Amino acid sequence: MDLLTDRIKEEMKAAMKGGDKFKLGVIRLILAAVKQVEVDERITLDNDRTIQVLDKMLKQRRESIKQYSDAGRNDLADAEGAEIKIIQEFLPAALSDAEVDGLVQEAIAKSGAASVKDMGKVMALLKSKMQGRADMAVVSQKIKAGLGG
Repeated sequence: MDLLTDRIKEEMKAAMKGGDKFKLGVIRLILAAVKQVEVDERITLDNDRTIQVLDKMLKQRRESIKQYSDAGRNDLADAEGAEIKIIQEFLPAALSDAEVDGLVQEAIAKSGAASVKDMGKVMALLKSKMQGRADMAVVSQKIKAGLGG
């Protein structure tokens, strides 16, 4: 099985050889985050767990962009946006809006969810399918809308 971390390390070598200091810095941040989880939990991360780490990094950067934009610091927001693009290179292909809508509707039907109180059931069905492929905050909003919330 090809490990995602191996691919990330190969990209790091390529960035070093190519002299792409920004990409190299972001990849080092990714590897440090992966290593931190491995050390904390005393495990070697599989691809699914690595995707969770990358997804968390994306979420942090999206939140930072919002805060920087609100504060008028577009230079910092742009830097975070550039980091997001590099992190996304290592994630599975993103789902389109139509695909997300379809999966949300399917999960609502499958879970038998009737109101916003059942949102956890729907989210549980979707999380593994969508991790790293969709912004879970957007998915959450779509679930609420689908449940009439």
